Amino acid sequence: MTIPTPQSGSPDKEPATEAQAAQNALGNAERAEAATTPKHSAPEGRPSLGRLFLDNLWAANTFTVTVLSLVLAMVVGAILMIVSDPEVLATYSYITARPSDAINSSWTLVSEAYGNLFKGAIFDPDAVGFTAALSPISETLTYTAPLVFTGLSVALAFRGGLFNIGAQGQATMGVILAALAGFLLPLPPGLHLLVAVLAGALGGAIWGFIPGILKARTGAHEVINTIMLNYIATYFLTWIIVQNGVQDPNRTDAISKPVDASAQLPRLLGDNLRVHAGILVAVLATWAVAWLLNRSTLGFELRAVGANPDAARTAGISVTRTYVLIMVFAGVLAGLGGSQMVLGTTAAALTPLVVAQIGFDGILVALLGRVKPWGVALAALLFGALQAGGNRMQSYSGISLELVTVLQALIVIFIAAPALVKAIFQLRAARAARLQTSLAKGW
Repeated sequence: MTIPTPQSGSPDKEPATEAQAAQNALGNAERAEAATTPKHSAPEGRPSLGRLFLDNLWAANTFTVTVLSLVLAMVVGAILMIVSDPEVLATYSYITARPSDAINSSWTLVSEAYGNLFKGAIFDPDAVGFTAALSPISETLTYTAPLVFTGLSVALAFRGGLFNIGAQGQATMGVILAALAGFLLPLPPGLHLLVAVLAGALGGAIWGFIPGILKARTGAHEVINTIMLNYIATYFLTWIIVQNGVQDPNRTDAISKPVDASAQLPRLLGDNLRVHAGILVAVLATWAVAWLLNRSTLGFELRAVGANPDAARTAGISVTRTYVLIMVFAGVLAGLGGSQMVLGTTAAALTPLVVAQIGFDGILVALLGRVKPWGVALAALLFGALQAGGNRMQSYSGISLELVTVLQALIVIFIAAPALVKAIFQLRAARAARLQTSLAKGW
């Protein structure tokens, strides 16, 4: 028995046929539209280069976070200036009656202080003469040079997975040996300077080798070792200054003989300006460290050990050797920074405070520069400008020099906390997350 085939005009078949026909017609129309649409019309919907720049400008990238951190630090610094000034603070007691007094006095104080900070660090528009015009930038570069070396010392150790807290002690040993070579060795000019600089580098290298070999051979933590070596270097400096043959025979206080003129770094802009050739050596050292990290085999091994010592050891890299070399190179850099404190224009003789705090400031410089060589150099320039401008701000505006240290600390705090900057300025979360991840991974 055969089943009869329904006719095309059957009521049960006709609705399905109409729905299928409508669907086919819609599909044909869409395919026809896609075929007739030019292929080059899609890129026209992409944002322009200028639009991408504006979009990324307010994202939590390194540049934006750094600039906004400076702004936040200056805002907080301005508040501290107002709070610490009794006369300005008194105007706020009647702010509801005369708000203009509080606003004007606050603006005058803050603008004058930051104006003097700029004039002391970059350029003074009211300066008369070549020397006065270049004096601010000369002071900035003078303070910058040793900070570049100590910042590079800390940054290089960071990239190798070590936390070099001992840049202060390494710089102290560098300044001791550089000064001793500078006034004890009777050498001709040129050679005398070279020997004194190398002596400073040697002093830092010895003081870096000790925690390096202890870390490599015994696993002793470099933070504890370097902190202890800082104390030893400081007390050794205090002791050696008052020894016979070292102390200035014409003085009764703790000061050594002055370094011979033949061992002094030459000044770049004449005898009336303090900037010396050490800033050129600092630029050369920055380039050398960047080349070492990014283009040399040793730099690759150093970064590999810093990222994962176990994986580097499995790959055939000697972690022990790398740890020692990292700390020796870090010590050389810090020693060069210390030698500039006595071979440059900061001081000409050893004193208990000749090194100041350049080793500890180098830690801040390294953090601010993201432990990248050229970033460290720029961070050192910023800190040098704050130091040079802070001297004028204190003299002309009556602002405490300690406030400059507070500004430096605030800048580092905000830069080290990009999530905070993102929350305050509502920066793009995705970019901020990537930045936070890079910080968490060790820069």
